Amino acid sequence: MPNSVVGVHLSPEHTFTKQAQSSIELIAGVGVQGDAHAGKTVKHSYLRRKKPEKPNLRQVHLIASELIEELRKEGFNVERGSMGENITTSGMQLTSLPHGTRLVFASGAAIELTGIRTPCKQLNGFQDGLLAAVREKNESGAFRRPVGVLAVVVASGTVSPNDVIDVQLPTGAHRPMEFI
Repeated sequence: MPNSVVGVHLSPEHTFTKQAQSSIELIAGVGVQGDAHAGKTVKHSYLRRKKPEKPNLRQVHLIASELIEELRKEGFNVERGSMGENITTSGMQLTSLPHGTRLVFASGAAIELTGIRTPCKQLNGFQDGLLAAVREKNESGAFRRPVGVLAVVVASGTVSPNDVIDVQLPTGAHRPMEFI
């Protein structure tokens, strides 16, 4: 199965869950049109209080549908968009991609991966035990919470379910993504 989009979501307000859409519009340097996290400077509630002038590296949030299915098998009631993602993907290990990877969609819209989402206790507010369920230990024994990746929009365009995603790895040495 090719790398593809299986769902797109947005919320005009800072809500944990985002509503499914037939398509979303990505705006270069801004994010998802109409989404509360769109903007050139940081929009994340906690980060905005600390440094509101900081560049917004969280314009678009992506989660793999494979993670959602794993959590459902473990008994969690999660759906596409319920953990706050703008784009639900299929066919790729998002959190294993290197920093700077570009994902290009059918319309020519493109995003560049900036980091791994560091979830907070809001996951447990959505469903008790969810935060612990998404934690996994890496090779050194430190906790990783691979619940999606964050990106900035580098080329505007529309993204819709069933779009194929062209994964373009960065040139040169690959650097792993960090939590942001």
